[in-house]
Amino acid sequence: MGNTYDLIVIGSGTAASTVARRVSAAGRSVAVIDFRPYGGTCALRGCDPKKMLIGGTSAADHARRMHGKGVEGEVRIDWRELLEFKRGFTNPVPEKKEKSFTDSGVATWHGRARFVGPNAVEVEGEKLEASHIVLATGAEPIPLGIPGEEHLIDNEGFLEMESLPRRILLVGGGYIAAEFSHIAARAGAEVTILQHGERMLKGFDPDLVGWLMEKYAELGVKLHTDTTVVRIEQVDGAFRVTAGGESGSTTFDADLVVHAAGRKPDLASLDLEAGNVELRDGQIALTEHLQSVSNPAVYAAGDTSQMGPPLTPVSNHDGKIVAANLLDGNHRTPNYKGVPSVAFTLPPIASVGLGEAEARAKGFDFRMQCDKTPGWFSTRQQAETVSGFKVLVEKGTERILGAHLLGPHADEVINVFTLAVRHGLTADQLKDTMFAYPTGASDISSML
Repeated sequence: MGNTYDLIVIGSGTAASTVARRVSAAGRSVAVIDFRPYGGTCALRGCDPKKMLIGGTSAADHARRMHGKGVEGEVRIDWRELLEFKRGFTNPVPEKKEKSFTDSGVATWHGRARFVGPNAVEVEGEKLEASHIVLATGAEPIPLGIPGEEHLIDNEGFLEMESLPRRILLVGGGYIAAEFSHIAARAGAEVTILQHGERMLKGFDPDLVGWLMEKYAELGVKLHTDTTVVRIEQVDGAFRVTAGGESGSTTFDADLVVHAAGRKPDLASLDLEAGNVELRDGQIALTEHLQSVSNPAVYAAGDTSQMGPPLTPVSNHDGKIVAANLLDGNHRTPNYKGVPSVAFTLPPIASVGLGEAEARAKGFDFRMQCDKTPGWFSTRQQAETVSGFKVLVEKGTERILGAHLLGPHADEVINVFTLAVRHGLTADQLKDTMFAYPTGASDISSML
């Protein structure tokens, strides 16, 4: 039958692409379905376009930091030109992605897919059947359940703004708020962040996050923690945000309000009940092999599975695991040990392995090196003022338990510590490694 396949993959991002290509390369018939342009969140609506904007804002920021140190003249961001620079990367992605699928023998379908049976989905009135179905639909913003929520724009809307509003308010204090606030503030906007919790970036070391807050103050970003948004109203062409905190109710005026309060798997339109796919607490119930506990024909990967951190490398890893299990039976499980996280603020903050509190809770006996490093060459060479580190080393074994970095090159140096955490390298082995000098990595021995 024309619409029968060995595998149907719903989604076209990192996890979906990895599964589809590997299974197709093994000679199986594969179809991919997406109602959005092909490419997924990372390439089109997240990591990559965000980093393109950071390319411009970081260059301008570096020039400003070097003012009076051999660099002169006014540097400013032209938002429209920066947006076109970003689009130069993102616009070709869907066509290239779809072509890569078809060149690999993967059938491509456009439209929303929904289950019409344990092994069948419907797309734009067409029924597709398969021996297996992989869910890799990515994530969407968490509903806030407040009046005026419809006035919020999401990450996709921010990355497509034709002009930069004068006053931007971000609801939430995670990756999106941290990164977008740095982009917007450096491009000239007045930025306010309303964070429900007691601090931003709760997934990162609290001491380093505290040091990073110095940069927020320097940028003029107004951060309000322990503050919960309760209502958004449109007033005279702008927006009024009402929030509650320890000091009572407060209002904030803004020209743009951005949803930065977290994301969840995009599952609502799939009609999982019709596919006999069980949910538990809003997540697909999966075995250790990323297979549905209720429907063995279904697997999930990446942000859809929520088994590992919601990061692109994890999606790629999950895709490899699912593909292997589809081709050779369930024999592989994901390994999320030593997954690095980076918030691309300016400067970036990065983390891998155990945090200090987590290591103590697990009973590890460890030594810890921790310091602010604005005087180090790698920081001064960038004319930066904010940098520091915290590294945990297990006593006896000398294994690296965790590393937490802030400052220039943190987003790259964290990869060396990731190698150590994931593969059990010791502090002595890192100290004995000769890194090119002067580079960010050449600081590592001083952190141990």
